Amino acid sequence: MERGQRDFVLQVLDTAQDLTLATIRPDGFPQATTVSFAHDGMVIYVGIGRHSQKAENIRGNGKVSLTINLPYHDWREIRGLSMSGTADLLDDPREAAGAAACLERRFPAVSEWCGPDMGHEVVFVRIRPQMVSVIDYSKGFGHTELVSAWPASA
Repeated sequence: MERGQRDFVLQVLDTAQDLTLATIRPDGFPQATTVSFAHDGMVIYVGIGRHSQKAENIRGNGKVSLTINLPYHDWREIRGLSMSGTADLLDDPREAAGAAACLERRFPAVSEWCGPDMGHEVVFVRIRPQMVSVIDYSKGFGHTELVSAWPASA
């Protein structure tokens, strides 16, 4: 990935607060849901209901897609990301604590729903992107740049 592309991806991750996460239901249909997220470099974390349909979908198939869009007033200003990758439910307490801390730095209220009274209701998800489409309509309608070789260490 070129430095300019990586900087753009990180700028979108730093700026946007929500993403639309698509998981695969047992019947094969996708399910898309908007969730808040935080990131550590290129790794993305979300918190979801432990017994939610999203969690069940990820347990059955860890392949996910997501989109992240920056706010815009005119379609010529559309900028964002479209990604595919793998998602893991973080059942290890240390990994879950790391994800919770990452989310709490961005959203302090996270502590209200992942504390000792609510921890059994929430599961944290780690998403590792594999393919990224950088979307930037300021460069022309429908402009995307596909980054197919995602660095494994990112």
